[in-house]
Amino acid sequence: MTEREWVDSIAERLMDRSSEIAESLVVKTGYKLPYGHEIRRIGEGEAQGETSGMSFETDLSILEQNTDGTLIPRVIVEAKLKSINTHDVITYSHKAAAHKAVFPFLRYGVMMGNRRTYPLPGRLYRHGANFDFMVSFVKHEPSGEEFRRFVQLLVEEVEASKVTEKIIYDSRKKGRDHFTVLHRKLVMS
Repeated sequence: MTEREWVDSIAERLMDRSSEIAESLVVKTGYKLPYGHEIRRIGEGEAQGETSGMSFETDLSILEQNTDGTLIPRVIVEAKLKSINTHDVITYSHKAAAHKAVFPFLRYGVMMGNRRTYPLPGRLYRHGANFDFMVSFVKHEPSGEEFRRFVQLLVEEVEASKVTEKIIYDSRKKGRDHFTVLHRKLVMS
């Protein structure tokens, strides 16, 4: 099984259970998500004129679809089978930072498959500073319990994206939620 086939199989399982995550979510593989927008020329003191956008292809994307058909990227999951080298981790972490610069509420993670009994590699912790989560499956196809936990993780990440978006963009609205504590909890299992 190729990595692309594996990601497609995970995406199909997620689509079957998407109502557990949220009704308005769309699961896509190979989705090209913008990581930058360059303004190459400006008009009279304003950002108008020639622009160009740049995108990276992502392995697995969870997007919220609005009633007008527009999409809000909520969670990106990069994927690797069996092992991941330091270069891959650094590259994925850089992609995460670039995407988060455009979508500051985006949640980003890595999933690994066919890991047998190996734990998450230390290089993920050391070089994956921009990952919000990491998950490892024993075989290609996650067991029922592994997949249940993965779906629950995605539910939590979608909610974290929505809360982060509110914190960033509603900070000056009257009647907004007021937060006095933010704690990014570390959960290991």
